[in-house]
Amino acid sequence: MRAKVALFFGYAMQNLNFKKIISLTVGLASLDTKYFRNFAADMFWNRKKQKIKGADWPDAEWPSYIPKYHLDDFAAIDFEGANGEVTSACSMGVVIVRDNEITDRFYSLMKPVPNRYDFWTTKVHGITYKDTNHAPLFPEVWSQIEGHVKGLPMVAHGKSFDERVLKALHQLYHIPYPNYKFYCTHLGSEKLLPELENHKLQTVALHFGYDLAKNHHNAVADAEACAVIAMNIF
Repeated sequence: MRAKVALFFGYAMQNLNFKKIISLTVGLASLDTKYFRNFAADMFWNRKKQKIKGADWPDAEWPSYIPKYHLDDFAAIDFEGANGEVTSACSMGVVIVRDNEITDRFYSLMKPVPNRYDFWTTKVHGITYKDTNHAPLFPEVWSQIEGHVKGLPMVAHGKSFDERVLKALHQLYHIPYPNYKFYCTHLGSEKLLPELENHKLQTVALHFGYDLAKNHHNAVADAEACAVIAMNIF
């Protein structure tokens, strides 16, 4: 019995997605085999606790921007800014990942604070004052996504920017900040994929088959590229 169950799970983990494995497990567990139930529970728990591939540092030296265990569920986030002020986010993209699959995408323009655009920022992302002068403010936009990211770790490609923007906007509008745990695919890819030519978002995403060439600096496209990277390295 033990060998047959082990053989089943070996095949399933290589050929089926996580949701299908759960469905099969529930069905087979109904056979009321105590051993099978214990085996399945132990396997799924260990999967959740699977260490990041290529990460073998001692706990005391573990980088805070890389999760210790595989992320099945997370939110990738990206902001574009109108000017040099940290509160000047003019667009936001969020991609939700559950069970290692993208399940939702969210994009919105926002009215930046202060409400002005620098020449070079518009040249980067193409968003102008006219595009966002009547766009919603951050609290209205965030209220639509807050429930979807509750309890999830955040991932960004360059977390020092996106985390700082998210905190600053919460502070600006006096919204309690729940201390989201942030991980960084930029620093993470530098550490885990040192062989790449560089670790720009489009380069690392393309390494995993996601071509960002036509949509780079669209916030939701950047967030999705970040999510693809995270699903492969985290």
